[in-house]
Amino acid sequence: MIEKKIALVTGAMGGIGTAICRRLVQDGYTVLATHRPGKEDVASKWLEEQAYETDTLKPLALDVCDTQACQTVLKSVLETYGRVDVLVNNAGITRDVPFKRMNIEQWNDVINTNLNSMFNVTQPLFQPMCEQGSGRIINITSINGLKGQFGQANYAAAKAGMIGFTKSLALESARYGVTANTVAPGYTATPMVTALKDEILESIKAQIPQRRLATPDEIANSVGYLASDEAGFITGETLNINGGQYMH
Repeated sequence: MIEKKIALVTGAMGGIGTAICRRLVQDGYTVLATHRPGKEDVASKWLEEQAYETDTLKPLALDVCDTQACQTVLKSVLETYGRVDVLVNNAGITRDVPFKRMNIEQWNDVINTNLNSMFNVTQPLFQPMCEQGSGRIINITSINGLKGQFGQANYAAAKAGMIGFTKSLALESARYGVTANTVAPGYTATPMVTALKDEILESIKAQIPQRRLATPDEIANSVGYLASDEAGFITGETLNINGGQYMH
């Protein structure tokens, strides 16, 4: 049994995922950072950029859309490390298009990656967390799962589903010392967003009372808090980080 706490982060190599991994490493976790199978070269380059030792930050090939693969890989993780203390479900994609033109592939791609992955990754780890008497499950949803967004019926449906899933999981796990919460970022300064044209970025900022984007570190800091002992009495909640753009 390894004494150092173990965290597993899906969608680890995007802008928010990278910041979450960095925060959890700083907090003393060994972090298992998932990537798509066959992308080992991308994962190796990403790991080199992070400049952490491989015993602190470890790439993990995992297809979050493959139920059987998740069961197999995560069983191996538990055999190797003895436990997982923190699970961050962050994997997500977009396939934006107005619903009247949306096809079933665009719908299914987003639902499978953003919502069905929650079952695939969480289910093999949930009972072991309950049996060990502690754990943190943190799911990264979105402001658009709360308010909706034009052209994102698939994405908003998946992100809203994450919130319902998390509340139900929180009720089942509370007696075992396992918490389940969601973080709902607003527009965040990831490389994908900051690559937008200046006029589009300015129009986005104009919708936000603070007149700026969130930083990835601000999202990661909320994950670090929810993973900490200080957040032990918080479960079933959604932490909104959107600069006042949507309050409810």
